[in-house]
Amino acid sequence: MLIKSDHSPAQLAADARPVLLVIIDTEEEFAWDRPFDRASTGTVSIGAQPLMHEQVFDRFGIVPTYMCDYPVVSTGPSIATLRRLMEEGRCEIGTHLHPWVSPPHTEEVNRFNSYAGNLPPELEYEKLRTITAAITDNFGRAPTAFKAGRYGLGPSTAESIAALGYTIDASVVPYSAFRDDGGPDFRAFDEHPYWFGAGGRSLLELPVTTGYTGWLRSFGPHLFELAQQPAARKLRAGGVLARSRALERIRLSPEMASDAEMRRLTSTLRADGCQVFSLTYHSPSMAVGHTPYVRSADDLSRFIATVHDYCAWFRDEFGGQFMSLTQLRDSMAAQR
Repeated sequence: MLIKSDHSPAQLAADARPVLLVIIDTEEEFAWDRPFDRASTGTVSIGAQPLMHEQVFDRFGIVPTYMCDYPVVSTGPSIATLRRLMEEGRCEIGTHLHPWVSPPHTEEVNRFNSYAGNLPPELEYEKLRTITAAITDNFGRAPTAFKAGRYGLGPSTAESIAALGYTIDASVVPYSAFRDDGGPDFRAFDEHPYWFGAGGRSLLELPVTTGYTGWLRSFGPHLFELAQQPAARKLRAGGVLARSRALERIRLSPEMASDAEMRRLTSTLRADGCQVFSLTYHSPSMAVGHTPYVRSADDLSRFIATVHDYCAWFRDEFGGQFMSLTQLRDSMAAQR
């Protein structure tokens, strides 16, 4: 999965309008600043998800994909909320694996094992098989899209999801590495979708839209690495680069970027030929107090407004269109 030699570009028709996808990491509530805990399985924030549909998605005809982890797909109220949206044609359901709350519970709970790709392949596969079966049973449809919790792809992940019938992965975070606590290294990857083979099958990778803006962006990966060194951190070099807009690394997410920042990133990547953009956030951010990004009612209002204003700009000024993951895969497959 993390080797690029067997990859081929995935593209839309040359004259196609740019596409925006919406992918929601749909998960239990837990304390982000505390150790992982198998007992943290609450999913009350799932009931708040329809609010984004009412205020944004339905107005623009956006069909997001809820990448759901095991507590979500095994709890009655959360199943009911998301299944209703799915049956009304207002969303798609994919899979999101948080291994510490996904059976079988045989591994030690720690940061290294929170990346499912670090588990023994047979255990990772069994967790994937279990959650896939739960989604199929409780939603009446087998999931075909996958996003690893904590972006934790490993050497056996692609083969496992292909064997279970998945056709799309959305786990790669370009220009990023999670090596400090044992996670994957995606620094060799960029923002463009690609096809890759696993187990004799063809999978579509849809990277998390991440990139550099600013007049130093051609040196982005190298300069950003330097800015993370201890001496540079003391001088707050990364902040100086960002405030001056000489170099910003932006992720297309209302949790991590403003509307203006997301527009800058989108325009910059489009100028480099990017056709597909993926906006992401975590489902608990739709309820106050469950993530660092939404701590008050005002935060929630700003969060929803950011998504609305960006989507309006993407359609009305940028000239883009919205697709579900399934629609995009079908469109790209037609161009192969």
